[in-house]
Amino acid sequence: MAALTEPSMLTKEEAVEIRVMARRGEGVRAIARQLGCSRNTVRWYLRKQAAGRYGPRAPRPCKLDAFKAFLRERVEQARPRWIPATVLLREIRARGYEGGLTQLKQWLSPLKRVEPEPVVRFETPPGKQMQVDFTTVRRGRYPLIALVATMGYSRASFVKFAAGEDTSILCAGLREAFDYFGGVPEHVLFDNMKAVVIERDAYGEGRHRWNSELNNLAEACGFTAKLCRPYRAQTKGKVERFNAYLKGSFVVPLAATVEASGLKLDIGLANRHVRRRLDEVANARVHATTKAVPAVRLAEERAVMLPPPASRTSPEIPQRVVIPTESLQHPLSVYDALLEIAA
Repeated sequence: MAALTEPSMLTKEEAVEIRVMARRGEGVRAIARQLGCSRNTVRWYLRKQAAGRYGPRAPRPCKLDAFKAFLRERVEQARPRWIPATVLLREIRARGYEGGLTQLKQWLSPLKRVEPEPVVRFETPPGKQMQVDFTTVRRGRYPLIALVATMGYSRASFVKFAAGEDTSILCAGLREAFDYFGGVPEHVLFDNMKAVVIERDAYGEGRHRWNSELNNLAEACGFTAKLCRPYRAQTKGKVERFNAYLKGSFVVPLAATVEASGLKLDIGLANRHVRRRLDEVANARVHATTKAVPAVRLAEERAVMLPPPASRTSPEIPQRVVIPTESLQHPLSVYDALLEIAA
């Protein structure tokens, strides 16, 4: 077979996505159709996987670049109504824009498809999506942050407590979540946080410049990273709802019991007790929305997910803390001074 000629370069993110989709068994034709490129381009990237053979292509500057942030803000301010392009043209010309109306209309066109706020919950098939978020339990000198991952179909959840929310903590937590769930979902949905994305829409609408450490993890594990739409954080509502459950039903009563023993709830103690809570309560109860047990539905997801990466975490040294086996529920007002419950 004759060697393929080098095609026009794709971004690094697109090259990773080609390899991830190929690992999931999708054919060259299907990959080319989803990415909007030729089949020869897909074949070329599948053959050239050595590091350094490709890289992101710098976007070409245009006269509208300096005004895109302002235009996005104006579009969001007007939703669900729409500001005519001619009006926006006058506004950005007053700010120094020297381009024409045609260029502006072409750029605005994808933003004009106004989508109504969801009335019903968006459900995904087994193994399709996992939603991830950081939630702040306590700030100050001894911060307590929870990385929460919730599977979209089963609603099974995983929690890892840490002192921060940088990319290293995120990636380590994702590996542990995959091990806990017993597989890697097709998509992982994130908020627009710095630990995830360096520049949104860096290569055009919906084509982002990801944090390199996260991008490498996505390639190694075989998932595709996805971002919530700006100002639409409710699109990851499944994990947001679990955040509230985690704080009210686990963190507050556990912290109260620990303080009664003369200690302070720390990262190690929270991590040791949250796993038991997940296994015996959160993922074993009948979920209010699905009317099914998350652990039971998770078995369906494992059947279609990629195998999880090997866990390389070290076991933590246990502390001698006696926690009563009876219910840990207490009035929330007692612990306002200890915990900051994020809105």
